Amino acid sequence: MKTNTIFNIKTLAIFSFIWLFASCTNLDEVVLDEVLGEDASNPAGALAAAYDRLGDGTFVDHGGIFSLQEYTTDEAILPTRGSDWGDGGKWRDMHEFTWKSDNAVVVDNWNKLTNGITRSLTAIQSVEESSIPEKKLFLAEAKGLLAYYLYTTLDLYGQAPYRDPMNPNAPLQILKADTQIDQLIKDVEALLPDLAEMGTQQTHHGRFTKEAAYGFLATMYLNRAVFKDRFNASSNFNFTEAAATGTGTDMDRVIYYTSLLIDSGKYSLESDYFKNFARDNDKGKELIFAISQKIDYIRNGSNSFAYVCMERNQRTSAANRGTNAACTTPEFFATWDGNHDDPRFQQKYQYSDGTWFKNDGTDVSVPATDIVPKSANLPWFHFNRGIEFGPQYGPILLSSGSLEMINGRIKVSPLYMEKSTTTRMDFTPSLTFKNPAQAVFAQNEINQGARIFKYEFDPEGGNGNSNVDIPLFRLGGIYTMRAEAYFRKGNTGQAMDDLNKLRTSRKRESLYGSTAGRALTAIDQTVLYNEIGFELYWELYRRPQMIRFGKFDLPGTAKPASEPYRRVFPIPQSTIDVTKEFKQNQGYN
Repeated sequence: MKTNTIFNIKTLAIFSFIWLFASCTNLDEVVLDEVLGEDASNPAGALAAAYDRLGDGTFVDHGGIFSLQEYTTDEAILPTRGSDWGDGGKWRDMHEFTWKSDNAVVVDNWNKLTNGITRSLTAIQSVEESSIPEKKLFLAEAKGLLAYYLYTTLDLYGQAPYRDPMNPNAPLQILKADTQIDQLIKDVEALLPDLAEMGTQQTHHGRFTKEAAYGFLATMYLNRAVFKDRFNASSNFNFTEAAATGTGTDMDRVIYYTSLLIDSGKYSLESDYFKNFARDNDKGKELIFAISQKIDYIRNGSNSFAYVCMERNQRTSAANRGTNAACTTPEFFATWDGNHDDPRFQQKYQYSDGTWFKNDGTDVSVPATDIVPKSANLPWFHFNRGIEFGPQYGPILLSSGSLEMINGRIKVSPLYMEKSTTTRMDFTPSLTFKNPAQAVFAQNEINQGARIFKYEFDPEGGNGNSNVDIPLFRLGGIYTMRAEAYFRKGNTGQAMDDLNKLRTSRKRESLYGSTAGRALTAIDQTVLYNEIGFELYWELYRRPQMIRFGKFDLPGTAKPASEPYRRVFPIPQSTIDVTKEFKQNQGYN
């Protein structure tokens, strides 16, 4: 993430002064990133460092929080594909529910999140000790980020570390999800008077604004019942409990905060659903809180969510390719039965001369007039978006290092797998593992799995870089939260109205007459559950959703029925070894 655009500072110092797990109580200075600026104690620099942790792999890479929130669900799976993606079994552990306290994904994400806590505490200290004109605003943002990192850590691990940033002798505190959720809600609500409204005081969707707080508070209230009773074996969570603050129940507060956003007039639903995830979405109409990404050759944005699904022989240019890793499961694909005409399911690409890439075997060529930005005049091939399945077509890379052309246009051909050259690139919705309990494909089976091309593949700057801003809270998700809250209160009509607002606001591409999505005529819990998935797939929401609806423990493809203790991850053993205040989560001893 390009942090130096957040505060319009030329060069930022990214430092941290608190080492949460140090045995001593001194506030030792620890250099976290060698981006050295004019003043290491600059409050804006310290706050930018806290924002920077959102990017830099944490919420923008498939191996970051995504791997915990999505690879453990029916929406995403990263199997071992022949000779690729074995990696000691760390990816398979996520979907097979065999992770332990030393799993590299579990450990790496714990370290990223606790580093985010550390950076936020550093920013709070730095701003508190300053006399800058923006003190109240920056302090509110720093505390908002702290709450966000703490909440995510408590959601995933059930525990989180904390130290008072203003007391150098403060002991390490271990916060627990069931007791801390109410305090987090109160803390964020207390910030509202000092947070800026988005668009004022030079803020934008990359800053923790008042509107970001509304989305965050709605999220916390939606999941509060789970936090308080995480290991309820029957998943009979009490969503009607009296709210931590204000009047009414948790669901009333979800409705209150989501309605503030929906009724504000500041946001509107994109008729083209996939604009929310395009390389030029920095002006997106739905984005409430997002990770601002730029290819700036300082810290480039991450292309991971696009790159991870695309096959190695799928090339947006002669210099780009995918990596043939993740896919979705048959269970999630099946939820779309009868809804393949939904504008959120799939979208075909049209070039400026009117040519459509249909990816159905009828394509001969597409124009070579689109050029990869900042490239040596490389033609840019656009793959379709959404959920891609079946035989795949596209350009072929010649031994000369250029894409195959025909009459000055990019030739479209049937594609084969790069590492199994006689295997047709056929993204089968089914996954046929030899051992049903293990997500392992033979070399000639590495084509399997419907792929998610939701985020636009940005070919500028290499396979790993992207200008796509990554949504954390956006208007479409706000509507799903309000619909769920209405449903849990028994207001099924209002829930259906919100879901239909999403459905009918989205339009298909002009190839299909720009038709709007079909409205629902009835709703039950299954319909609600599926509709949330249609709107939010691959946006790091599936695991909490599955837990709320009692589906996380159920068996599925390469996943056994699991015990409730798996609803949180273990504290890394390396942390427990050096920090005796932590006790391992139940079930992992």
